[in-house]
Amino acid sequence: MTRMPSLYIPHGGGPSFFMQGERKQRYQATEDFLRGIQNFLPSKPSAILIITAHWETHIPSFTGGAHPGLIYDYYGFPPETYALQYPAPGLPALAQRAADLIVQSGVPAVVDPDYGWDHGVFIPLKVMYPQADIPVVAMSLHESLDPKLHAHLGQTLRPLRDDNVLIVGAGMSYHNLRQFVEHAPASYAFHDWLDKTLAGTWAERSHGLANWQQAPGGIDSHPREEHLLPLMVASGAGSDLPGRAIWRGEIGPTCIGAWAFD
Repeated sequence: MTRMPSLYIPHGGGPSFFMQGERKQRYQATEDFLRGIQNFLPSKPSAILIITAHWETHIPSFTGGAHPGLIYDYYGFPPETYALQYPAPGLPALAQRAADLIVQSGVPAVVDPDYGWDHGVFIPLKVMYPQADIPVVAMSLHESLDPKLHAHLGQTLRPLRDDNVLIVGAGMSYHNLRQFVEHAPASYAFHDWLDKTLAGTWAERSHGLANWQQAPGGIDSHPREEHLLPLMVASGAGSDLPGRAIWRGEIGPTCIGAWAFD
């Protein structure tokens, strides 16, 4: 079986994929990309490990419940968006194995049997795999938001790809909500830099991403980097083969992208 790549994808804006009108139209291209995700994979994953931008912990953590509940961590949306369901099973054994891999590398990690899936998990997966028939484990970010640490975490998780586990970093490659329009031009410069940086070896990618704040458009695209950190994990889980830009689109006037790591 061909080794499963790791991915970094846009998780969208709240529950916009499941709304109507202008809000849905703005995210339609992103939704279309996510619906076609299987086109970028060698096979259907046996399980999914998804790193969410919306969960930060003191110790890297994994959801360990057999049937995690959903966390509707978005605000001011229509009532029906708080009734969305994603009844995929959890996979406690995968959560434990992932935590064990990190611990073996010298970094603490834990399995949280009670934590649920936030919208950085269930919203993109509901688009990608609406049948909800693939077991899912969610992973937190470390509260330090240290790029080098997250690249290391990804590297330790790389063996999971040999077992047909899809590692997904779910964030947004442009995430400046307060100055969404004002800094839109910076998003294109930043994505050009990302495409170039991610085409390097593992070490080259890790070094470049550790210095993302010096990149053209970097700070303007990410006043706070939590939505970029899942990229560090996904890239870290890749090999020395160049990262591949698998999609570039737009949300309103801003640029957004996705990459795969073999």
